[in-house]
Amino acid sequence: MGVVTLPLEIVRDTTQKSAEQARLWCRQLEEGNILLFPQTPVALENAEDAQFLLGLEQSRSVLHKNLAYQVATDRIVGANLCSANSAAHARLRAILRGYSQRVTEFLVGFLVPYQARWQVDYTSFRPIEEQGRNLPLRKRNDLLHMDAFPTRPTQGARILRFFQNIHPTRPREWIVGEPFRALAPQFIPASIAPPRAESVQIRKMRKTVCRAGVGRAIPALQRSPYDRFMLRFHNFLKENSGYQSQGARAAISFPPGSSWMIYTDTVPHAVLSGQYALEQTFLVAPQAMVAPEHAPLSVLESIVGQRLV
Repeated sequence: MGVVTLPLEIVRDTTQKSAEQARLWCRQLEEGNILLFPQTPVALENAEDAQFLLGLEQSRSVLHKNLAYQVATDRIVGANLCSANSAAHARLRAILRGYSQRVTEFLVGFLVPYQARWQVDYTSFRPIEEQGRNLPLRKRNDLLHMDAFPTRPTQGARILRFFQNIHPTRPREWIVGEPFRALAPQFIPASIAPPRAESVQIRKMRKTVCRAGVGRAIPALQRSPYDRFMLRFHNFLKENSGYQSQGARAAISFPPGSSWMIYTDTVPHAVLSGQYALEQTFLVAPQAMVAPEHAPLSVLESIVGQRLV
């Protein structure tokens, strides 16, 4: 089993907001580093909210890994803990809505070079202990993988995630692997080649179906060649027993009260243990990148020799 250098950058002072520093933080993220805030810069609004979240235990259903707040629709999905009209449900929605807004406000000032060229995606609360969860292989969190959303194609946008460990005493234990730019040549094109670009006829048919409204109900019709590859690569890594047992990795422990930020489409990661975490996802536009050569889209297009979105 190989060992990689721990890709960790510790941020203790978020008040350093020079243009050079902000650009460096963006570059570090894009290259595959994790930014760790030993003390989260985005705390919950009050202690009562924290206690409310710590009192929730989601069903262990294989269908729902997390409780998720959809910013666009202002609703909670995956909640088995309470009825849709209950006071508990309304409070959970208010807490996650407020948390999403505060994380977004923080990153607008912290990652200035991006100029908020992102889509604010789901906010999630993860109340279940990760160790020993009984999930289907492709849904397991404890296997190294890079994120790709089956129902939300990104069209080349980067998946940036901001996490917070709200457990009062226990760390959240991860392992991470080599970033996409280093990992891809080990498997591509021999093991899992990028797809060929779509023909003009297929692209026209896809656009026609989507314009008719059917595409919104069938995520596969919205997937670009890039999205289709990234979803296959997500599954390929989880199903590759050789990579899971022998792939290079490093261990990271995120202490209680800390936050961290990572491009999860770039860094293979797995959650080995931990309970009670918050997370906010952003889909960052490719045009916002300060080091675009590290983006999975750029890496894949250089391999296949053609555009994939």
